[in-house]
Amino acid sequence: MLVTSDPFNAFLDVPQTTVPNKESGSLAGLRLAVKDIYDVAGFVTGCGNPDRAAKGHLVERTAPSVQLILEAGARFVGKTQTDELAFSLMGQNAHFPHPINPAAPDRVTGGSSSGSAAAVAAGLADIAIGSDTGGSIRAPASFCGLIGLRTTHGLISLDGTMKLSPSLDTFGWFARDIDVYETVAKVLVAKDTHGGSLTRPIRLEALDALPLDEAEASEYGRMCKLAEKAVGTISTAAPLSQSSDELYWSFRRIQAYEAWQEHGAWIASGDRHLGPGVKDRFEFGRTIELATYAAETEKRGRFRRELAGLLGDDGILVMPTVPGAAPMADGTNDDLLAYRERALRLLCLSGLSGFPQITLPFGKVDGAPFGLSLLGPAGSDLALVQLARKILEASGK
Repeated sequence: MLVTSDPFNAFLDVPQTTVPNKESGSLAGLRLAVKDIYDVAGFVTGCGNPDRAAKGHLVERTAPSVQLILEAGARFVGKTQTDELAFSLMGQNAHFPHPINPAAPDRVTGGSSSGSAAAVAAGLADIAIGSDTGGSIRAPASFCGLIGLRTTHGLISLDGTMKLSPSLDTFGWFARDIDVYETVAKVLVAKDTHGGSLTRPIRLEALDALPLDEAEASEYGRMCKLAEKAVGTISTAAPLSQSSDELYWSFRRIQAYEAWQEHGAWIASGDRHLGPGVKDRFEFGRTIELATYAAETEKRGRFRRELAGLLGDDGILVMPTVPGAAPMADGTNDDLLAYRERALRLLCLSGLSGFPQITLPFGKVDGAPFGLSLLGPAGSDLALVQLARKILEASGK
C-alpha cells in the first residue's frame, strides 16, 4: 500500500503505481521511500525541478541499488521530495511545499534528501533512500534525529540516478533503528574492504571549534563522553596541513564545476526557473575554469592522502555532524547561507576524501536533534555501522 496521508510534505504529489517487491527476505514488511533522483519503474524522475518532471518519461527500470532493497523484501510506499537538482542543503525547494521536520517542526529538515528524512522521522517509512554529495544524508539525519551513513565513494552503484557531481555523489539511506540500518547495509555491501578494526578514536581542534555556540559546544562534549564509553579515550590529532577554509573552497569549486558540466547545457538552453540559491550555485560553477578545477583536484588528492595516513586502518575521526540543531525554517536567506557555509566545513571532509561517515542521533540542542559523526577509512562502512550500534547501546539509545 502506498502512503495515502502525508501531513509532512515528504512525498511527491504524483500519480501512484505499485512497484513490485519480493514478499520474503531480510527487509520483508518494511516500508521503503525513494528520493526523486533515483529511477523507479512506472514513475518520472523529476529531480525536484518541474520543467524536468513535465518533460520526463515514465521509467521502465528501477535503479539497481534500489532494486536490491526491493528484492530483500522492502515494500515501496512512494517517491520523496528532493531539493532542486539535489543542489541544496536546507530542504526548501522553491517549487513545492517544504517538508516539515517531524522532530522539530519549526526547523528545516535539511536537504537535498529532505522528503526521505521527513518520511522516516514521521514514521511514514522504515527506510528511505537518499544521496550525499555535500551532506545530503548526514545533515538531514542530524536535523531529524536519524541514523545516516555517507558511504565510501563508488562503493554502491549510482546507475539509474541523477548525477550532480560525480566525484562526490554517493548512495545513502535513513532509518530510525540501528537494526534496520545494519540490515540494509548488509543487503547493499558484501563486506568491508579496509581490513582493520576501528579502535583508535581521534578528533581535530579545527572541527571541534565549529559548533555554533556554547550550548552546541557543551552538547558536543557530552556526546563525545558518551561515545568514549564504547570506543575509549578520544585523543587530539595534530592539525591538517590545509585549513578548514581551504578544504571548504576546494569542495565548493569541485562540486560546482562538475555540477555545471552535468547540467549546464540543459540550464543554458532555456529558462528552467531555478529557485534562488540553486541558480546562484550553478552560476558559480559556470565561472570555474578547468585549470582551477585541476588545481583543486590536486589539493584534494593531497588531503585524501594525509587523512588516510592519519586514520590508517584503525582510526576513526570523531566530529560534530553539523554546527548544531537545524536552522529555523523561517530564517532569512542570509541566516541559512551562513549555517550552510559553516556546516560544509564539517561535511566536506568525507566528500573530498571519499571516506565513509556515519551520524548518530543522540544529541539535542534547545529540544532539537544534533548528531555526532564518526569518519572512518575507505571501505569501513560496515564497521562504522557496527561501531554506531555499540555507541548507541552504550549511551542507552
